[in-house]
Amino acid sequence: MQHAKTHLSALLAEVEAGEEIVIARGDQPVARLVGIDVHRPREVDFFNFHLPEDFDDPLPDEELALWEGRHDDLV
Repeated sequence: MQHAKTHLSALLAEVEAGEEIVIARGDQPVARLVGIDVHRPREVDFFNFHLPEDFDDPLPDEELALWEGRHDDLV
């Protein structure tokens, strides 16, 4: 653990070169330092959700009025 604290920059350089670093407290491994591929989108696979193509289109006037609390505009 102390070595990792003292030599973090060097360890990160090794990770950037493709190495995987295991950090231990005494003889007990506690963490793994691995690189990430910034060019590959990260996948979230714990739920199945799809955003519709029109997700960021403007809201219809009636729905926008409800979100803005303008209930009188709907009468």
